[in-house]
Parts: sequence; C-alpha cells; structure tokens
Amino acid sequence: MKIIIMGVSGSGKTTVGELLARELGWRFFDADDFHSEANRAKMSRGIPLTDEDRADWLAALKTVLRENADCVLACSALKEAYRGVLRVDESVRFVHLKGTFEQVQSRLEKRKGHYMPVGLLQSQFETLEEPADAVVVEVASAPEALVPIIRKGLDL
Repeated sequence: MKIIIMGVSGSGKTTVGELLARELGWRFFDADDFHSEANRAKMSRGIPLTDEDRADWLAALKTVLRENADCVLACSALKEAYRGVLRVDESVRFVHLKGTFEQVQSRLEKRKGHYMPVGLLQSQFETLEEPADAVVVEVASAPEALVPIIRKGLDL
C-alpha cells in the first residue's frame, strides 16, 4: 500500500507521516524534499506555486510511488488533478489531515525554519479541493493519537 498523507501546509503531514511509517516499518518520503530550489524560493517569497511550477515535482513524486511498494508520502495534494497524477495504481490511499484555518495558522506561526510562510496559508485553503476518496482525520488531537485512527481507517 502507498499512503499519501495530504492537507494544507501546517496540518501535520510530515509529523504524522513519519510516525505512521515508523510504526508500519515502511519507507517515508516528504514531498517538500522534491521541490526545486526555484519553487522553494518562490514560496519563501510568499508567491503561490502554479500548476506549471508543480509539474516536475509531481512527476518526481509519481516516480517515487511507482518505485516503492509499501510507503508513506507526506504531500499537500491539494487538487484532484494532483491526486490523479499520484494515483499510480490501486494500492494508493489518501489520508486527509483536516483542520480549520485558525488551527493550522496557529501551528504555522509556531513553526521555525520552514520556507512556507504563514501568508500562503489562505491560498492553500482556497486551492484545496476536498477529496472524495480519502480517510479524513481531524487534526485537533496530538499526532500520536492520529496514527491509530488512520490505521483503523485504512484497515492496517
């Protein structure tokens, strides 16, 4: 199974994804590691990425998913079109970490050393197309409490 932990920046994708992968003994990948320097620079200046900016990034993530049987990928996957690219086979499952704007904004304001500024959060919420085929997990609880909910939702 390939599990994609999705949601807006600051929803906890990396933290929850790492915990889940560790518990399952699977490989973990963070989509942020696959952004080009140009994309990172653009986001750090507070400029939202376009679909064109994301094309090579999505292609690299698609390759990662094709080359790894059991893995967890932390990836925003905000649009259905992006999720379509990432659905490399029937083993791909999505987990949407969902929170309110205020919850996520509070988290982002406390985060240090990340290129994604708080100012881009509104554009992320505006871009987000709620998935119809995902396990939805509310982010109000601690990350450690979310892993059992995800495992149950995915029958793991």
